[in-house]
Amino acid sequence: MSADPELRPDPAADLARDDASLATQAPGHFEVLAEDPGSHARSGRLWTAHGPMDTPCFMPVGTYGAVKGMTAAELRRAGSQTILANAYHLGHRPGADAVQAWGGVHQLMKWSGPILTDSGGYQVFSLRNLQKITDAGVRYRTHFDGSKHVMTPRSVLEVQAKLGSDICMILDHCPPGDASPALLREAVQRSTLWAKEASDLRREILAPGQLCFGIVQGGTDFALRRHHLAELAELDFDGLALGGLSVGEPIPEMHATFDAIAHEMPRQKPRYVMGIGTPKDLLAAVRAGVDMFDCVMPTRHARNAQLFTFGGKLNIRKSRFREDPEPIDPECGCEACQSFSRRELRHLHVHNDPLYVRMATTHNIYFFHQWVAAMRGALRAGRFEAVAAKLAACLEAPKP
Repeated sequence: MSADPELRPDPAADLARDDASLATQAPGHFEVLAEDPGSHARSGRLWTAHGPMDTPCFMPVGTYGAVKGMTAAELRRAGSQTILANAYHLGHRPGADAVQAWGGVHQLMKWSGPILTDSGGYQVFSLRNLQKITDAGVRYRTHFDGSKHVMTPRSVLEVQAKLGSDICMILDHCPPGDASPALLREAVQRSTLWAKEASDLRREILAPGQLCFGIVQGGTDFALRRHHLAELAELDFDGLALGGLSVGEPIPEMHATFDAIAHEMPRQKPRYVMGIGTPKDLLAAVRAGVDMFDCVMPTRHARNAQLFTFGGKLNIRKSRFREDPEPIDPECGCEACQSFSRRELRHLHVHNDPLYVRMATTHNIYFFHQWVAAMRGALRAGRFEAVAAKLAACLEAPKP
């Protein structure tokens, strides 16, 4: 474990959200603040209707309108800037109309900062036996009650308009990692069709200040990705995402894809890779020029006894932690590490105490934000390569 201050910044210390001297910009304004001359890594700032997002930025996932086990105040203290929620799930339960009547997704989450909503296309396409995809949209049955629904480029924007999120993702066709070349081409063609429709409709459907991001598909086929990127770069989107990654393809191929494509995405707009990842994934993505990423890993792994540290990941279930008086990570500043030992957390986990989930989630979220904050601070200080090398060395450390 390392006490190196470059690797252990306060995850919230360099964020612009509390800087009263900072001139407020219109939603969608994006500025590049620093670039690494030795890679494609960069740091920037995206303005939304609920304040700025400093990049690189990791977004915790609150699928149903809550990051499991954490309050908004706790997320803020851990360094969270932007939270991801899912329009598919919220659109069905409790329903977009209900969320709108309750005051919108910000009121539901008690979160005053930016919120990004995924369209839900990925969730629908994962229901392979419960959906039928055509150029008109997707007919599907929900996985929870079997009811029939239709998802279209218009409908996903209408749902997100009611939710009131700051960044709205369009409907795209997300094929699996083992998709054939023919299916990849079909998905790109259909995603382009839907993207053009969404681009034409967004100003009509979304509220002023709601941003809209397009999604680039193409699997790990670089030529297909570049073709799709060229088509979407001409449309009316505030940012672009790389979708269809971390869906079963080999990790080296995933890294090679965003290393080849991310820096070719428009420089003046934020770049987002959806659904990644491990600390190694995040380091590779930032090197490639990615600004934003999300993943359920810190919260899901916390519930499954997996805790992240700069010295490697530990499994708190293991019997060797039964009498271990050390915190998860002695150098960590999160509430869990300041208040609980490994043996106490193991005890809580073994007995399924909800306090374990709260503390484990708090720690993992803090770790992910600190990992990304180290890169963000290094970029702004002109020391990215040095700090990236230290982070890479952490990945090679033996498990604690």
